[in-house]
Amino acid sequence: MTSAANEVFAPAKINLTLHVTGQRADCYHLLDSLVMFADVGDRVTVAHADQMSLAVTGPMAAGVPDDARNLCWKAAQAFGAPVAITLDKHLPAAAGIGGGSSDAAAVLRGMEQLFGRPSGVDALSLGADVPVCMVAHAARMSGIGEEVLPLFMEPLSAILVNPGVEVATPDVFRALDRRDNPPMTPWPEGGGTPAALAWLAEQRNDLQPPAITVQPVIAEVLQALADLPDARLVRMSGSGATCFALFDSGTPTEAMVNDLRSAFPQWWVAGTILS
Repeated sequence: MTSAANEVFAPAKINLTLHVTGQRADCYHLLDSLVMFADVGDRVTVAHADQMSLAVTGPMAAGVPDDARNLCWKAAQAFGAPVAITLDKHLPAAAGIGGGSSDAAAVLRGMEQLFGRPSGVDALSLGADVPVCMVAHAARMSGIGEEVLPLFMEPLSAILVNPGVEVATPDVFRALDRRDNPPMTPWPEGGGTPAALAWLAEQRNDLQPPAITVQPVIAEVLQALADLPDARLVRMSGSGATCFALFDSGTPTEAMVNDLRSAFPQWWVAGTILS
């Protein structure tokens, strides 16, 4: 054991692309996705304890379970040691940005530091996004989430917007027309910002159209982001409802974030750097 408690940052996971390329006999969908991570997120603290506990705090704590239904709890159970977990929740739930998966990965990383040993946990057993959240930087994820290839990408300026509605992933997949779409085209050599943005514009999120069918407000979010000056790419993340606008590196976004918050006070809006 190396410390009494560890605090770990759990960044938002942003699917810059999400191609649905097939479906297995066991009904799991095959995906091809480029993922980056934001500098906004939740914070997870794990501490030695005689029995498991989970306290959920923060501005987005409402409705988040504080028992064995929570992925944080499941991750700690899989690690095999009792801890007291505090989840300081800043990301909206069921939002397409991997909040629960990132929180679970943070618990595993924190417990590895706390107990001074590898977790030995099959991250995929906790959820399809947990393996890439264990990496927590730019990567290509494929298969059902078990294949994670770290990539070099220059940081990207971005604005994230969630309209305050939850989107159930099964509902989105049920509304999906095709499950055998083409994978991503080859990644540009070097991965610098101009090449990355041009390449990203040629890719897709196959879940965006069905998500709009499930929650039409997503189309309003995409339009609000598309109206921002200098936005290079606007798209939905994951299965929604969070959407993002990408900008050239170094583009100041604070004024645009403030304008969006004023125009849409019910929306969650965050300026961020993706890496």
